[in-house]
Amino acid sequence: MCLVALVTEKIPEKPGNLHQHTILEKIDMTQPGSEKTGVLLGGSGLIGGSLVYYFKTQAEGRINVLAPNSKKLSLRDPNDIRRYFEKAKPAFIINCAIAAIDSDPQLAYEINYLGTVYLAKAAQELGIPYIHLSSAAVMPTGLNLDEENRLSLVPDLHNYTKAKLMAELTLEHLRETRGLDYTTIRLGIVYGAHDHKIQGFHRLFFAIVDRSMPVLFTRENALHSYSNAGKLPYFVAHALENRAEFSGQTYNFVDPNPVSLSQLILTIKSYLELKTPREIYLPFPVAHFGMGIMTRLVRLITRLGIEARMPAELMFLQNFYETQTLSAAKLQNSSFMDPNPEATIFTELPVLIQYYVTRWEHLNLIEPFNKEFFDPRRRAEEFLHLPDQLLQEIHEESDLPFLKQCALVDRTPEGG
Repeated sequence: MCLVALVTEKIPEKPGNLHQHTILEKIDMTQPGSEKTGVLLGGSGLIGGSLVYYFKTQAEGRINVLAPNSKKLSLRDPNDIRRYFEKAKPAFIINCAIAAIDSDPQLAYEINYLGTVYLAKAAQELGIPYIHLSSAAVMPTGLNLDEENRLSLVPDLHNYTKAKLMAELTLEHLRETRGLDYTTIRLGIVYGAHDHKIQGFHRLFFAIVDRSMPVLFTRENALHSYSNAGKLPYFVAHALENRAEFSGQTYNFVDPNPVSLSQLILTIKSYLELKTPREIYLPFPVAHFGMGIMTRLVRLITRLGIEARMPAELMFLQNFYETQTLSAAKLQNSSFMDPNPEATIFTELPVLIQYYVTRWEHLNLIEPFNKEFFDPRRRAEEFLHLPDQLLQEIHEESDLPFLKQCALVDRTPEGG
């Protein structure tokens, strides 16, 4: 496998500049000693974590990805960015970092927009590819929206949406004026295992598992597009290896078929054998009114010294009631081959349910479910009630080989 990249050769410049002379060469990533370094921002999230895992397991010895946290590299500090990249000398940059979606205007501007611009300018001056992760939030509602469909930049947009939209516009400007080599990847509702935060789709999932969703906060025919976090690294790697095709382009990275939100909620309910949410569709005006009351109540509780806040995703409550589906035609017509075309949010539900329910139980965030299903060897139950018996079992197993019996199974797209 080969990666087309720009290798840089420094030219003395005035302090504070990142300008470098670039030499285009094709790097054979299959040859020993040809390991190249990339830098990924936002590696602690679901998307960033999936990418880091992919490069660690699928490209070991060929690509080394650095994923600095905000203490090592702050997107709000241009000097941090300069120092880090001058030392790392990366072959590409991937930006998955975002501020919390309910951040105030300053934080949204500095991280989601200005941080993106800083990274893009660094990539342009270093002469390396820049992969930018964007969101369907920058697009209007409607059916089968292609990459050209985008909201108008107006003051009353949500801070998150406005910053993401401005980032896309500036990347296009830098392409036109400075020749920036970038690819923007727009995601729908992202699903996948191994996310340690309760956010996005997993916030909805948690509300179902926690029995805090009594009825359906959507309308019957509302459709949305979903993005598989496990497949995304394959597309990013392919885009990096084929810059002539993907440079300067925006792609909707979504599953081809849209999903009914109500059908998804009821399917999760059925898997878990729950009684709620009831199949009653709460009208948006009623839901909006109830959210206003809850917001006031949370503010009151906070003034009493109790930490409380509304889920950030509720700022997009209206989107639960409106259809927004993204066209995957451009992606399907590209040279990228889906590593698992049969995988959808519905085929992945058993894996997602087992992973997250087990995790949330361990953290005491939810009431326990059927232990025999999630712990077939019943060892958690033994730990609780028969620790001496469990101790003896573990001691007996100590004679068995350990390293050879641990299967080295890669995290596939099916598992997210």
